Amino acid sequence: MDLNTGGSPDNQINRSQDSVPYVTNLRQEALNNTHFFASRWTSKNMQYAHMSIPVATETGLDVHYNSEQFFYIEQGEALAIMGFCQECLDIQTHIYKGHAIIVPAGIWHNVVNISNLDLKMYTIYAPAFHNYNTVYNTQEEWFGHYEY
Repeated sequence: MDLNTGGSPDNQINRSQDSVPYVTNLRQEALNNTHFFASRWTSKNMQYAHMSIPVATETGLDVHYNSEQFFYIEQGEALAIMGFCQECLDIQTHIYKGHAIIVPAGIWHNVVNISNLDLKMYTIYAPAFHNYNTVYNTQEEWFGHYEY
């Protein structure tokens, strides 16, 4: 079970893009995105999405037991908080434009926007956990779809 999505890699994700290459300007897409989360390309083995985290908010603490995740910051500053359990978040680092975070499966993680701009980033999951073209406009929508 993946606490972020309520799913597992075996779930029935709409992977209609499996054989369609995707070419884009990652930076420009991330900067133009106004959604909290918007998947842009989805296959069986990977998913690419944008995130726009408003000032003084966060992605929310979660863990993926069957998925690795990569974040790349295009705008803003953040505090990345990670750890091996929900109560032991002892890995904390300041990140900003040009920084990446690689989160192995099983690591609890949260990204907190500490800048005066919306935090703009893109993320890659391997394997995918969201349907193609999934959009959440707010953090409330994002966490509202989970079933724990």
